Amino acid sequence: MILFPAIDIRKGRCVRLIQGDFNRETIFAENPAEQALKWEKAGSSFIHVVDLDAAQKGTAGNEDAVVGILRAVSIPVQVGGGIRGIEDIEKKLSLGAARVILGTAAMKNPDLVKTAVRLYGERIVVGVDSKGGCVAVEGWGKTSAVESTAFCATMRDMGVRTVVYTDIAKDGTMTGPNLSATKKIVDLGGIDVIASGGVASLSDLYALEKIGVCGAVVGKALYNGALDLKQAVDVFERTRMKGVFCELC
Repeated sequence: MILFPAIDIRKGRCVRLIQGDFNRETIFAENPAEQALKWEKAGSSFIHVVDLDAAQKGTAGNEDAVVGILRAVSIPVQVGGGIRGIEDIEKKLSLGAARVILGTAAMKNPDLVKTAVRLYGERIVVGVDSKGGCVAVEGWGKTSAVESTAFCATMRDMGVRTVVYTDIAKDGTMTGPNLSATKKIVDLGGIDVIASGGVASLSDLYALEKIGVCGAVVGKALYNGALDLKQAVDVFERTRMKGVFCELC
């Protein structure tokens, strides 16, 4: 299982939100590139970056900060937030992103997903942000009527190889991941699941590993010291660079 330390960027700084609420923000670092280097030095093999301003507004919000991260580290980075078209995907990849995460765009424009997968294959990841069991969009500000598990199945059938599944109610709370909802997606088969939201301890990571996820995004627990990244990497990435990640690493 690969661990993805999270860097969420708002107004140029590393922040963590609680349940996606922009009014419940904690600033953890002023320089995202320096933070990314810390995660790399701690042994991370992949970094998860989201431009929160872009996700909320649908336009580039922190491009300089994202570029700074991509230039600072030598490990692969997956980038999401505000990506709405092929041009946005091409730009992120050309800047050095290993993978691009489609969120709102995947929900609103399935044809974009088909085209992106055809052109870029496994470098396209779909972010499925779930609120009350349904897919949320536009920086988690709106909730659709589309059930999250069904949406993951649709993405799989379109050729998507990897989804990042986030339970919004768990995000930033450090109350443990939503194992039952995550397992439903894993049990679909044919798609790799990266779990996100609520991870607070090694026990949470063991529980996610047990249900078969291929990766876990970890945020607040790393920033406040509840979880040591080096220790977690040593435990869960003893056999590294396998499966979906080998070509990108």
